[in-house]
Order: sequence, then structure tokens, then C-alpha cells
Amino acid sequence: MAPSVMEDMALRRDAWKTLPAPTLYPVKEAKFEKYVPPQVDGHERALAQPAGQAAIVIDNGSSTVRAGWSFESKPRLAIPPIMAKYRDRKLGKTFSFAGQDCYADTTARGHIRNAFEAGTGIVSNWDVAEHVLDHIFIKLGMNGVDGAIDMPIVMTEAVANLAYSRKSMTEIIFECYGAPGLVYGIDSLFSYRHNGGRTGLVVSSSYSSTHLIPVYNSKPMLAQATRLNWGGWHAAEYLLKLIKLKYNGFQGKLTSSQAENMVRDFCYVSKDYDQELAHYLDWSGLEDRERIIQYPYTEEVIIQKTEEELAKIAERKKESGRRLQEQAAKMRLERLLKKEQELEYYKDVQRKLVDQNKKETKRLLDDAELKDEAALERIIKELEKSIKKARTKDLGGEQEEEQEAPDFSLLDVPDDQLDEAGIKQKRQQRLMKSNHDARARAKAEKEAEKARIAEEARLDEERRTNDLEGWLEDKRQARLAKLLLIKERDRLKADLGNRKSLASQIRMKNIANLASDTPTGGAGGRKRRRGGDEDDFGADDNDWGVYRSVAMGANKGDSDDEEEGEEDLEASVRALEQDLLKYDKDFTYEHTLEAQKDWTKSLLHAFRYGPRPLDAGSSAEMHRIHLNVERIRVPEVIFQPSAIAGIDQAGIVDIAGDILTQRLTGLAGINSDDFLRDIFLTGGNTLFQNFDERLRSGLAPLLPAGSPLVIRRAKDAIQDAWKGAAGWAGTPEYKKALVTKEEYQEKGAEYIKEHDMGNAFS
Repeated sequence: MAPSVMEDMALRRDAWKTLPAPTLYPVKEAKFEKYVPPQVDGHERALAQPAGQAAIVIDNGSSTVRAGWSFESKPRLAIPPIMAKYRDRKLGKTFSFAGQDCYADTTARGHIRNAFEAGTGIVSNWDVAEHVLDHIFIKLGMNGVDGAIDMPIVMTEAVANLAYSRKSMTEIIFECYGAPGLVYGIDSLFSYRHNGGRTGLVVSSSYSSTHLIPVYNSKPMLAQATRLNWGGWHAAEYLLKLIKLKYNGFQGKLTSSQAENMVRDFCYVSKDYDQELAHYLDWSGLEDRERIIQYPYTEEVIIQKTEEELAKIAERKKESGRRLQEQAAKMRLERLLKKEQELEYYKDVQRKLVDQNKKETKRLLDDAELKDEAALERIIKELEKSIKKARTKDLGGEQEEEQEAPDFSLLDVPDDQLDEAGIKQKRQQRLMKSNHDARARAKAEKEAEKARIAEEARLDEERRTNDLEGWLEDKRQARLAKLLLIKERDRLKADLGNRKSLASQIRMKNIANLASDTPTGGAGGRKRRRGGDEDDFGADDNDWGVYRSVAMGANKGDSDDEEEGEEDLEASVRALEQDLLKYDKDFTYEHTLEAQKDWTKSLLHAFRYGPRPLDAGSSAEMHRIHLNVERIRVPEVIFQPSAIAGIDQAGIVDIAGDILTQRLTGLAGINSDDFLRDIFLTGGNTLFQNFDERLRSGLAPLLPAGSPLVIRRAKDAIQDAWKGAAGWAGTPEYKKALVTKEEYQEKGAEYIKEHDMGNAFS
């Protein structure tokens, strides 16, 4: 490969080094902020207000409950509708917390319960709801009131709130707290009133759902209202699922509150979703598009030593090694002396055996614990060989191969001409000859293999010289075949990880068959031997196909010649690619397996770790989450719920277009253009950047040419519902809609008075 090409590749791989240091955002989670003392001044001011003008206003949201006085400009409390209660057995006390205080105690965190059913605006846990109301009234300074709450209450509720839910809340307010009056209203209509709206389409996307309500002359057209079951809670849960899929082995603790903060801080609505998504993971500018969230981690402490300390440690290691070498040399010398003494002893026995009779020979051999003279001679030879080898090793010379030819003279002698000792020695020589022949065959096979490889290399070089194009084509085809084997191997590995795949089912079937007391047989369909339960697995070569399918996931029937290890396959591919790089002008580094595995070309790497390499040994990097396409994908669900999240509902643009162009056009005395002049956005889930522009660009093609289209946001999309309810309290309409305690006792908990800010009676 040309040097210039290598330099270009190196520049591309090192381009990340020119990027600025990544900006890290600490993970945010719900936590205890500070203690809020009861505020008695508010109740004192309420008592000083004109009769019928003061009220307690509660925006009963599923994410946050806001409460305060109607004569003030903002709520005094904003707490989540949660409680925690547990009993400390050591202290013998029961502790209960509400709102943000639940995060002040470590034990309380594990006992948190929500008043609302998850993902809805419906109160399902009335113990929690009552506890939260207790907390609110105490903090508003109502704890000193004797017997009951002496101020009427204005409370928000969801669109089309369930009659049972409203009835239960009414009973708590009147029976438990003894409030003099209660009135309900829809939060988004209060927000619309506070922002000066009269006729328009209210688009309210909050924590639990999204509602679109047409309003005409300050009167809601609830019969034309539509709900989309998607809100801030759903967006956070969806992001949490995406993160868990993206980092399936993430070491940090992932929670819903963390996901809510990520959605709030980092997500935005794309002006052109498809176009932006197609280029979001492009390496160019990816560092600006992604957001990196750093989770807490514990870094391994590495104590840095000075050069002097390192030198001392190296000297100690060197001294320790020298002592070990001396000790080893001393032990070798001791063993050598011992062997020489043994050799001298056995040679002395051998000298004494000369010219001795059988009885004396037997006595000398028994004293030396030897069976016969052959054993004595064998021990002497082994000792001489061992001593020679040890001396050669100590002198540093090369060990000489055994020059003496083995003795197989007894193999040709019939057994009837040998005594018992001779027969034993003949058996030993037969074993020695088998070993000698096996070594000779192995050496010959090794030499033959070397010759075969050399001949193949010679023929390959001759083919390349005479027919370069044919030689290159063979190399290309061989490389493709190896790549297919690698791909098949990876596919089998993935299939074995999926318990429902065919490979896993075959593997488990083989395991169950082998473990069975009455197996159906091996790969060849054999049965157990008749009359016995002995295990003969392996007697048939087909059994090893079963073994491979169980142990390695290979296909049954693969031969040993067809199998290659992972390293052998990749090494073969690299060797073929080296030949192609050297002789094929059309084959470049970009085509190699190494280039395809390069992290700078991996879309998955860009998706999970951004435009920088991953240091798997860094605890900090392993505790990071990279948000990129999720930043636009999560908010996009409200526009494409079916395509992205699988929700069987139309998107917000389609719903708004249906209301404006279909439902409102046929009503008498109503001009649909009046609604187009004031499309009002409220609720925390509409605070995404570009939300209004995306809604405008989506609605424009659905409307007739020249139609007026004005989209505006609430001044404060989160608090305007409370502010609108506070401004509405004390008005004549409020006084007409207020249900007093006497009316409740007379007409029951289901009784409500319809008004322009509330739900219709159902």
C-alpha cells in the first residue's frame, strides 16, 4: 500500500485528537432541597380579605401539586404528589413524609408511593392524596384552625375526569377537612383565561396526557375535545427504555427521575425530523450534537512513585532474582552430587556381581532393591544420561541428541526361548519400539508438511507470475468464502444467545437427549448396547458432531477439516488481504476486514460512544451516557406516536387538523378561521425547543391556502394554570360555580355546577 494512503488513514483515525475536551453534564435526580416551615402569615392575610374573595387554590397535577392563596401572584408550594411512611422498630416510632421531604430520608426513598396512577391524571391512592393535602394545609398555616379548614378551595382536575375520582375527592374535602366550599376547573382552561384567550384551540400537553380543546367566546367545546395518551411521564419512560437498550450492561443506576431531567434538559423537537435523523450520527459535528451525562463512579487510585522509589524496587527485584538463581543452582548441584553418589553405588554393585553365583547375585540385587541385572543396567544408563544432561545445562551448551540406537534384539526371539525376565524385557522393547516408530512417523509427517507448504508456496508464486488475473480472482473468492464463514460464525453465536432460535433449540435438544436415561441415539441414530447401560459415547465418529453442536454451536456434520478457529479464520483473511493489497490495484485498505472493524467507521460506536475512542479500562467512561438521536426521537413521538412508539393514535398535528378542518367547519355560526388565529400552547410538555414551529409547519399543508395561522405559547406554561385559577377565584362566575358544604350535604358528593372553566356533568 502506498505511504500516502497510510498517512491519510492515520490522519482520519487521529482526527478525534483535535476535538475539544468533551462537556460532561452531571446526572440529575430528584432530591431534597430544603425544609419549608409552615407559613401562618398567608392565613392571616386571607382572613383580612373581603368576604368571598379569599380561597385556597390547588393545581392538582400528576407531576407537581401547586398550592397557594388566590390573592397572591404565585403559588407558595410546589411538591410532587408522593408520600413515604415506615416504622422504625429500634426507635418504636412511625415516620411519614410528603412531597419533597420524601427524599430527605434514605429509608423513606424506598417507601415512596404516588397518589396518581402511573401515566394518568387519575388519583388512585387516596391515602397518599389525603396525606399530601395534610402537608399542604399545614404548610399554608392552617394547622391552627380548630376543627376544619375555614377557606373555600379551588382545585384543578383533568379533562373528562372520572365521576368516581371527583366524588372521592369531594368527600375528603368536605368530610375530612370540613371546607366551606369547593369548585373544580380544568387546568388548561385556567391557563388560557390567564393569557387572555377567548376563541381558539387550546393545546395542552402535560405530564400525563395531551388535550386539544376548542374554545369559542370563552366557552369550551368539550364535545370536540380530543386526548392523546402521551405526556412528560411517557416521554421519560420511553427515554429510559431507549437508554437501557443502548447500554444493556450499564453499571450506573438508571431511574425515572433521571430520565425526566434528561428529557427536560437535552431533548428538543426537530424542524425536519427525517432529514436531521439521517445525518445525526455523521462524524462531522457529532461532538456538538451529542450530550454526555456523567454518572457517579469510583476511580481506581493509582499511587505514583518517584524515580528513586522505582529504582529501589527494581534493585530489590534484581537482588531477589539473583538470590533465587543462586538457590536454584545450589539445589541443582546437590541433586547432581546425589545422582553421582547413586551412580557410584550402582556401579559398585555391578562390579561385585562379576563372577558371583546365582545365590550371591540374588542377595546383592535384593540388597539394592533390584529385580534383576537388566534393571541394574537400565538404572545406570538413566543416571549417566541424567548426569550428562545436567552438566551440559550448567555449562550452557546445547544438549546433544541421543546417539545410541535403541536395542530391539529380543523382538525376533520366540517367547519359548526366553525366561520370565527375558519376556518382560521383550515387552518393554516392544513398547519402546512403538514409541520410537511413532516419533519417527511424526517427524516424517512434519517434514512432509513443511515440504507440502513449500511446494504450495512455490506453485502459488508460479501461478501469480504466469497468470496474475486468475491468481487474483482466486484470492478474491477465497477471501469472500472466509468472510462468509466469519459471518456465519457470528450469526450462530447470536442465535445461541437467543433461546428461541433454531440453533439454540437444536443444542438444547441434543443436551436433553444426552442427559436422558433412554436416549434416542447419537448423530447416527445408534441405540445403547443390548443388555447393558455402559456409556459408549465417542465410539462412533458421528458422536463428535453432536459434541461440536453442543459445545461450540457448530452444525452437525461439519468435519474437522472444515472447522477453523476464530483466530485462524481472521489470520487467513488478513493473509489473503495482504496479497491483494500488494498486487491488486483496485483493492485498498478501505476494503480490508481491519478497516471495517475500525471504530472510526462504526455507526454503532458513534451511536453509543460518540466521535472519540472508548477506553474500556476507564471507570469514568464506563459510567457515561451519550444522548444523540434520542434528543429528537423522544419529543417526536407526540407528532408520530404510531410510527415511533407503537401507540395506536394519531399525532398532535393530525388531531389538530381534524378538529380545525372537519369538526368545526359544519357548526352553525362558527367560523373556523377564528380558531386558527389563536392556537394556544400550554403545559410543561410543550416547552421543547421548536415545538410551536413544528406544529405550524405541520398544520400549514392541512389548511386551505391563505388561512390565518397564529400559534402562541403561554407566558408560563407550568404555573399559568394555577395563576389562572387564582385570578378566577372571587369572580361572579366563581361564586356561582362554588358548591357549598350545605349543598354537598343536601345533594351528595356527585353534585357539581357546570361553568366555563370546568367539566360538564356526566
